Amino acid sequence: MRTDRIHLPRMRGFRNFLLRGNVVDLAVGIVVGAAFTSVVNGFVRAFLTPVVGVAVGASGDFSNDGFRIAGVLFPYGAFLTAVVTFVLVAAAVYYFVVLPVNRLMAHFKPDTDPGTPKRDCPECLSSIPADARRCAFCTTQLVRD
Repeated sequence: MRTDRIHLPRMRGFRNFLLRGNVVDLAVGIVVGAAFTSVVNGFVRAFLTPVVGVAVGASGDFSNDGFRIAGVLFPYGAFLTAVVTFVLVAAAVYYFVVLPVNRLMAHFKPDTDPGTPKRDCPECLSSIPADARRCAFCTTQLVRD
């Protein structure tokens, strides 16, 4: 019976480690990232790669291209396909994810007018508008000068 008590603290520590917020967040991020990767790769394969193929007059798949020197095959096509896929995936992520999210974040970002006079809160020393009657950070009631 005492052997159960010996192993219990180890399991409790392991459980606490797994249930910490950053470990769970990391696991969720990896799963969502894997799913998002397949979506972006599918989009590039279905729409962007054929556009490249139309532009260069080929199928867009260069993976079988190569040349031989002294009987040794140099499959440069696989590398070329990987580079084109990387550039297309990076462009798709930038234009369809990064830019819209940046615009959305800018839309919800509070407007800060650089011309608004500021002063420091006497309690928490945060920078607040000079006309504020209460600190937005520590909620201290302020006396106007």
